[in-house]
Amino acid sequence: MKRKIVIAAVTAAVLVGGVAATAVAFADDDGHGREVRSSVASDGTARVDVKDAAAAAVKAVPGTVTEAELDDEDGGLVWELDVYGSDKVWHDVTVDAGNAKVLGKHTSDDDDDHGDDRDRHAPRSAPVSLNEAVDAALKANPGTVTSVDLDDDHDGRSGKALHWEVDVRGKDGKRHELNVDAKSGKVTVDRSDDDHADDRDGDDD
Repeated sequence: MKRKIVIAAVTAAVLVGGVAATAVAFADDDGHGREVRSSVASDGTARVDVKDAAAAAVKAVPGTVTEAELDDEDGGLVWELDVYGSDKVWHDVTVDAGNAKVLGKHTSDDDDDHGDDRDRHAPRSAPVSLNEAVDAALKANPGTVTSVDLDDDHDGRSGKALHWEVDVRGKDGKRHELNVDAKSGKVTVDRSDDDHADDRDGDDD
């Protein structure tokens, strides 16, 4: 669910409009459509934060949330979450970012061509929980969390240990990428994002 660029665009649009309420159409598991109203606060943040969204997701699908991301669905904000269920199956859960209602849930292999790869490689739990990682990230950099992802870098390219990748829209209005060690809770800045920024700056010359 890597849609960080989309999220940035959505946030910018919301900030311009102030308080917004949008009607969003979703399909239930049985395919029947329904309309839900989702709203955001005047500062452009979702009314439902990532921890409340995760709580709603595991209430609907018992298990562990390993990824949560704020996303735009047909003009409304929703949380998209990955849950490794107590049934040993991956589930994708959508939660309304305005009222914490679960809008949809399904097993990842229902429509995910990469579900098998995630089953083999993706971490399913960590000593430091999602909530603890979020608290640690916000203590280091106050703001609003827009995505959280548990990653063990199974391809071995970065050499990072099991960690939470946390994106925070800071009170300065900027996006900050933080890594929270999933064993110790230590927070570090994701320097790889700085490297990409340098590359982009160089391209403009």
